[in-house]
Amino acid sequence: MKVTKEKAAEHRNAIVQAAGRLFRERGFDGVGVAEITKAAGLTHGGFYGHFASKDALAAEACGQNFANSLARLPGGEAATTQDLSAYLDNYLSERHRDLPGDGCPMAANASDLARQGEDVQRRSAQGVERFIDGLMERLPAGTPRAQGILMLSAMVGGMTLARATARSAPELSMEILESVRAQLVQLAAPAKRA
Repeated sequence: MKVTKEKAAEHRNAIVQAAGRLFRERGFDGVGVAEITKAAGLTHGGFYGHFASKDALAAEACGQNFANSLARLPGGEAATTQDLSAYLDNYLSERHRDLPGDGCPMAANASDLARQGEDVQRRSAQGVERFIDGLMERLPAGTPRAQGILMLSAMVGGMTLARATARSAPELSMEILESVRAQLVQLAAPAKRA
């Protein structure tokens, strides 16, 4: 039975969404094509009609994960310090820590990305660049780009460390989340005029 173009596009999107979630939860090497297609509600057999390889899927899923993450940033140039503060509260939260499949690809896959193929690394680098640019649009005018890079690095690093300590040292995990969040909110605030 022939599948319509619309249905094929739905299937492809379902595969990309499932892969993005599973890659964030278990890493790129921690999940296979059969698991991804099953999570998408499809059979393994149709996978290669959509993608030449798992690496090709990983690159597309990586790009989509970064696009989704960027879309969560508050309101562009119209964003207020309160909007960015609320975003940081959400990003550096217990919920985000405990549900990596729903969250940021940088925090979920940072160390794993360096071991992936060229296409995945390229998509990742583009995503990081766009995310830094997105942060810069939301910071007070004149904020040095280095500050945006520092903020992103602290967000990702703080979340990574909070996840790494959540089971064995839950108090430390919470301290990391709270400390990084407080420092970043302060860093994002407009400078006080003398």
